[in-house]
Amino acid sequence: MDALLKPVGDRNKALMARYYGSSEAQKKDSVFMAGIMAESKQIGEDEDAILKKFAESHTKSLPGLEALKSMAGSVPDYAAIKPQFDKLAAVVKSSPDGKAYGELLEKVKAVSIGATAPEFTQNDPEGNPIALSSFRGKYVLIDFWASWCGPCRAENPHVVKAYNEYKDKNFTILGVSLDQPNAKDKWLKAIADDGLTWPQVSDLKFWKNEAAALYAVRAIPQNFLLDPEGKIIAKNLRGDALAAKLAEVIK
Repeated sequence: MDALLKPVGDRNKALMARYYGSSEAQKKDSVFMAGIMAESKQIGEDEDAILKKFAESHTKSLPGLEALKSMAGSVPDYAAIKPQFDKLAAVVKSSPDGKAYGELLEKVKAVSIGATAPEFTQNDPEGNPIALSSFRGKYVLIDFWASWCGPCRAENPHVVKAYNEYKDKNFTILGVSLDQPNAKDKWLKAIADDGLTWPQVSDLKFWKNEAAALYAVRAIPQNFLLDPEGKIIAKNLRGDALAAKLAEVIK
């Protein structure tokens, strides 16, 4: 499989070299950056096509499962990946890796768009338990993040902007931090520094955060937008996409 992926890997290295070798003016040029993003997207699609073909031609071996997992990434699309998983031979699906991945897909199904968001309760910084169901009747964004997560911190200004615009329009956020044990001070500092004024909870169990496990979260930032009935209506809204989705559903 490595040999099959080498050409797209080489293309990606060349693209990254081109980007990092560009001037600051080029990085601010919308046409230049659009070209970089388009090429990056194409490389990703070509890689997925290679992985899918490999998985479909190796249904009776573990490398086929590994190809499928690579194609799916850290946030599998259940509707797209489950049919591919079902094509694997029983001996592969019943292997330890196969069983574990099958269980992950079932967790992903439980938090797919249209599903009722699973209930959980965790403590806020003062030790008060907050249940997700206590926000029923409002649009709620469950926002998985952590103080140590650079991409999360970079995303926070967009989340703050959307919250300030819609907090008085039947919308709120429940922040769930994957901060580490004995790092409550870092969690609290990040909340203050980033101006996160909405409810925040954590069990301070790092990647073993129980709510994160329930929602099949294996990478952050990740978020889930719920309607007032508790149904998941959108996932992983980044940048201006969050505000755009809120403008669409909150009239």
